[in-house]
Parts: sequence; C-alpha cells; structure tokens
Amino acid sequence: MIRTIAINDKLEIIIDSPLDELSREDIRWYWVDFNQPTKEETMKLADPLHFHPLAIEDCIHKLQRPKLDYYEDYSFFVTHSIDPVELNKEEINFFVGQNYIVSYHHSESNEMNTVWNRVKETKKIEVWDQHLVLYHAIDKLVDNYFPIVYKLEEDLDTIENNPTKQPMEKLLEQLFNTRHHLLGLRHTVSPMRDLIYRILSSTRLEGIQQKQEYFSDIHDHLLKLTELIDANRELTNDIRDSYLSLNSHQTNRIVKVLTVITTIFMPLTFIAGVYGMNFENMPELTWNFGYFLILIFMFGIGFGMYVWFKRKGWFD
Repeated sequence: MIRTIAINDKLEIIIDSPLDELSREDIRWYWVDFNQPTKEETMKLADPLHFHPLAIEDCIHKLQRPKLDYYEDYSFFVTHSIDPVELNKEEINFFVGQNYIVSYHHSESNEMNTVWNRVKETKKIEVWDQHLVLYHAIDKLVDNYFPIVYKLEEDLDTIENNPTKQPMEKLLEQLFNTRHHLLGLRHTVSPMRDLIYRILSSTRLEGIQQKQEYFSDIHDHLLKLTELIDANRELTNDIRDSYLSLNSHQTNRIVKVLTVITTIFMPLTFIAGVYGMNFENMPELTWNFGYFLILIFMFGIGFGMYVWFKRKGWFD
C-alpha cells in the first residue's frame, strides 16, 4: 500500500494524492509511505520517484545495517524497529530530499502509523517539514527500545532472585536466552547510535542541522540505551558465574560428605574383610560372644569417627 500526505502553499493537507501530482509547483512538501508494498508498488521507487538502483536494492533486501548514504539530491537512511513481542528487527528506510520524505517498510509499523496520524491530524501544519517527520519517526523508534530493555532487565531480576525456586538448569537456559536478546538489541542500538552521530556530524544535511538539538536528544537516548544494555550483559555474566560457583560449591559439599561416609566405613570394611576370610586357625573365631563383640567394636569405631568429623565441621 502506498499512502501520501502533501502540503500545498496554502498549508492545506492533501491526503492520498497520486504520485505524479506531487511534483506540482504549489506543493510545498510531501510524504510518501510505502507500507508493505507489493513488487509493482516497489517499482515506483524507480519510476516516477527516480531513486538510485543501489538505494532501491537496499530497500528490497531486508535487514541492512543502519546507515546513511548520500546521493545527488537526496539522502538515504536505513533504520531499525524492534518487535516488542518477538524481539525481531524490522527495517525502515527513508529518502529525504529538498521537499519530500519517502519511507519504505516491509511490515506494518506502529511507529510510522503514529507519526502519520500525528501529521494528518495536526492543527499546526506550518511547523512540519520532511526533516521534522524524520526526527519524529526515528525518535519514536528509539523510544520503543526502552520498554524492551526494561522488560529484559526485569527478567534478569527474576532470574537472580528466583522467587519460584526453579531448578538451576532452567534458570541458566532463561539467562542465556535473555543474554541472546540483549546481544540482538546491541546489534541494533549501537549502529543506530553511530547513525545519529553521523547525522549530527554531517555538513551535507542542512535541514537536519537546523534541528540539531532534536537529533542530539535521540543520540542521548541511544547512549543511555547502550549503557543499559552493556550493564545488563555484564549482569548476566555475574549471575552466570554466581550460579556456576554455587553449583560447584554444592558439588564439593556433596563430595565431602560422601568422602566422610566412605572414610567411616573404611575400617569397618577392613574388619569385616579380615573376619570374612574363613581360615581355620584364625584367633577369636571360636569365641561364643565374638560376633557381638566385633559388632560393638565396629559401632564404636564408626560412632567415634562420626563424632570426630562432626567436631571438625565436615558435616556443616
């Protein structure tokens, strides 16, 4: 679907004007949104919009890295949105020229719909232009990163506290899944941060330079997001190391208890083995109370060793 908004010299909003009418002299600026376009609609990027084949190719091929490319009379931006449920990345592309902005995305975008409705329903259309649309679109994309990061942060707190007493194996699985999501976010946020920095540093984007404070605010948000993601990734390392250390400690404790039990039974096994050889001339074999005396002696050795190990703290 292709939808358009055009603003004429009388500051009137024209909705869904045909593409070939957007070049009229009375059009001050316009916005064309390619929302889940078909192949036939995508071809309109080449004719009548006349964009460069390389930029069109970047639109068609999904999940390009966020970037900025300069062409003769327009700039091409690649940005990423993130699905808050599946945490999948979606590419949103922008062509920004002297009096227009063209957006292109393969999937339905809540961020683009929000900005679209805001422009369409505004009562102060005179303050809007293509650069302000670009700012609000990118700002909305970045703002929607925050709930995702905060949700992953809450998941880490739950894993660390383990209120439901889940087994360690399941907790580690959840931890590695969360770490994987954080890594995916980092692969989006860091390039987006670099993109905004390049926008701010560029001398070829005059219209954006006039709104530099707005894009600086987006850059600050991305810096904060980067710090949050890095801090949470470090937290996953700490939680992982804590669980592994706890697991190792529990294993060592079990091995120590089993070793103590084995040590207690060693002399008892030795005595039982000696008197189980059944030689005819062995002493004590003919005692009437020899069996009971050996049992008492073995019990005494075992109990004595237990008390001694207990005092040493080996059962603590």
